[in-house]
Amino acid sequence: MIRMELGANSYNIELERGILAKANEYLKLNRSVMIITDEGVPIQYAEKIAQQCKKAYIKVVPQGEGSKSLQTAEEILTDMLEFQFSRKDCVVAVGGGVVGDLGGFVASLYMRGIDFYNVPTTVLSQVDSSIGGKTAVNLAGIKNIIGAFHQPKAVLIDPDTLNSLSERQIVNGLIEAIKMGATSDPGLFELFLNGEWKDKLDYIIEKALLVKKYVVEQDEKESHLRKILNFGHTIGHGFESAAKGKYLHGECVALGMLYMSSDEVKEKLIQIYERLGFNVPESDEFSIEEVKEAITHDKKASNKNCSVVFVSEIGDGQIEEWPMEQVLARLERE
Repeated sequence: MIRMELGANSYNIELERGILAKANEYLKLNRSVMIITDEGVPIQYAEKIAQQCKKAYIKVVPQGEGSKSLQTAEEILTDMLEFQFSRKDCVVAVGGGVVGDLGGFVASLYMRGIDFYNVPTTVLSQVDSSIGGKTAVNLAGIKNIIGAFHQPKAVLIDPDTLNSLSERQIVNGLIEAIKMGATSDPGLFELFLNGEWKDKLDYIIEKALLVKKYVVEQDEKESHLRKILNFGHTIGHGFESAAKGKYLHGECVALGMLYMSSDEVKEKLIQIYERLGFNVPESDEFSIEEVKEAITHDKKASNKNCSVVFVSEIGDGQIEEWPMEQVLARLERE
């Protein structure tokens, strides 16, 4: 168990294989529960939670970023209203980052905020997005532009759920753990550099969570330090928007990190990508104008300046304020 210490918003992160079967020991399910999942998640995960609830409703949304929308959120909120959910009821997200963001967002809105539990089932969500309280949906092609901070009451992580993932999805999630190592934990980064990751997935999840726990505890609302978690994301989100679904979030972040690293760090990242069997997308596969347009609309940009994370040495990510022109100029870097 990892304890997220956030005063009144503190909660436990339970990491254990098989924990889904005893979720009611950790989550308060003796009430009406809206379980949100998507078509790409094996339905038995949501059903296993539902079987332990007093009254459960399972909402299955389409897989992919398209479900992170105000329209989908409204559909779920309308269902909750029709099912007569009260302030004492809760939402449980069972799935990856999209479902977690959507579920947390809905919970933050209903009756000004009800309990939310996160049950991440992908590597990406288990190492990163399931904790920290960021919830959001997309709007007009801009990722996470509408959202709120709404901390979960608990997070249950069952690595057994990863058995259903493709190799591509596993690598996609590991990129976020590599990000943690590059900015904050040289030991975690070296594990990937040495090719020792395959049999240490549980350990990697725990190490990545400890990095994020420390950062969030110091800066819950992202006033400064928490921005370190955005390494690769400002440019990565630009590529992701321009990709229009062709590439996954972690894959675009992997590309974004290369643009925000020293030559030495970039070389090490490329070595890791090769060992993971990950072929980095070529920048010429994207419309650079569309990438630039998405970056300039990124929520981290204001007053023509942008908060970025640059890594010149492994384990020493630096948060810096750059003019937007300087950020866009990185896209010209080979």
